[in-house]
Amino acid sequence: MSKFTIHRARVFEQKYRDRLTPDLHPSFHLTAGVGWANDPNGFSRFDGAYHLFFQYYPYDVKWGPMHWGHAKTTDFLHWEFLPCALAPDTPYDKDGCFSGGAIELPDGRHLLMYTGVRNVRRSNGVVDGYQTQCIAIGDGVDYQKYEANPVLDARDLPEGGSAIDFRDPKIWFEDGKYWAVVGNRPADGSGSILLFESEDALHWSFSSVLASGHNQFGKMWECPDFFQLDGKAVLLTSPQDMTSMGLEFHPGNSTLCIIGEYDRERRHLLRDNLQAIDYGTDFYATQTLETPDGRRIMIAWMQSWESSGSKIKELPFFGQMTLPRELRVKDGRLIQNPVRELEACRTVKVKYQNVMISDETNLQGIFGRFLDMTVTVRPGNKNKMYRYFKVNVAKDGERVTMIRHKPENNTIRVDRSRSGFPHDIVNIRDFPVSAYDELKLRIILDRYSLELFVNDGEQAASFVLYTPISADSISFSCDGAAIIDVEKYDLEV
Repeated sequence: MSKFTIHRARVFEQKYRDRLTPDLHPSFHLTAGVGWANDPNGFSRFDGAYHLFFQYYPYDVKWGPMHWGHAKTTDFLHWEFLPCALAPDTPYDKDGCFSGGAIELPDGRHLLMYTGVRNVRRSNGVVDGYQTQCIAIGDGVDYQKYEANPVLDARDLPEGGSAIDFRDPKIWFEDGKYWAVVGNRPADGSGSILLFESEDALHWSFSSVLASGHNQFGKMWECPDFFQLDGKAVLLTSPQDMTSMGLEFHPGNSTLCIIGEYDRERRHLLRDNLQAIDYGTDFYATQTLETPDGRRIMIAWMQSWESSGSKIKELPFFGQMTLPRELRVKDGRLIQNPVRELEACRTVKVKYQNVMISDETNLQGIFGRFLDMTVTVRPGNKNKMYRYFKVNVAKDGERVTMIRHKPENNTIRVDRSRSGFPHDIVNIRDFPVSAYDELKLRIILDRYSLELFVNDGEQAASFVLYTPISADSISFSCDGAAIIDVEKYDLEV
């Protein structure tokens, strides 16, 4: 039997969560509290609350044999930790309970669908991690693994599909059936998303290849999610080994949104548009759910594998989730903004209108590290556009994070080179924005993060910051002249 049991994980996490100090944790971004956390899993409604699970190794702040951590909320901002939900303690998942989804069953039970990993060493010493899809069912706290696991394995793959890269099922109910999308690596070595169907969520069969990368957009496609939104079919996934494509897609572990039409007869996604989901350095592995009022809410891991070796030594946890976001489709593009529940957490309001900016400027009352601030920027000279406009946040005499708009090529640059990281990692990110007469920047700051939403959510960009919390100055500057409006709220969650 594996040493990684549920009982051991629950005893350990409770011991250390009892010692949590609020001044070390984000105010409104979920962490594991103790240990390592990465991909969000099982984002679902159950028993009057929203449940979120996550990839979890409680015993260290580095990746290890994956468990499922567990928390719930009623407003997407105030989270209650629940006991560890899954541990790698059976032969089919002994080397990890990887990512997956969740759904409430008609009988009131909560079903988790996840990837079990079993490592096998070849004669040449190479270790292959065989991946299968498994089920656990419970009451929102305790989950029992299905006696007939795994429910999908190599025998269920289409010809050429990889049993080593076969993971991250996302389950939903539609048209009288259960459906699941699962990431896979086909024979061409790229990424594809497979669609499976079931009458009872326990017995599954292959349905179709929903979408394929054909070596255009990275390799293995991880963490898929598929849903209808505003009359369009939307597929979200996280490709590995993406190559750079202009300023839209950056290299490495990236994100991809495909918007199009769902051919229900062929069970295939027809592409209309492709885009990055988030343009920052720290965003991966999305999950969504639908609220009772019809909103599609998305959350992701606010970290990157490339920067996962950069940690604050004093912290008992590593990894945090993004602020949950409301999604829409507009003019063929994904639009995302913070959940509206955040507005109830706004306190002190400071507002300025029609302020001329040329040299570096500080505005009284505009400072802080727990805030929701919108800056609207217009040219200060009707006959000449400024060369660039900057907002500097999380600033003191030594550190600063810079947001720059350059209208000449319609780009935003975020530079966190002086944001407290102890290693040389990717700290500068440029991305395209639409050309309008005015630019709107919504900036959300929490203890260890910056989330930027441009032009009412046309683009979003997420960044981890390690700048000391005392660095709370904010300034504005411009090469040329700009007129700005500023509306800033402190946030108390």
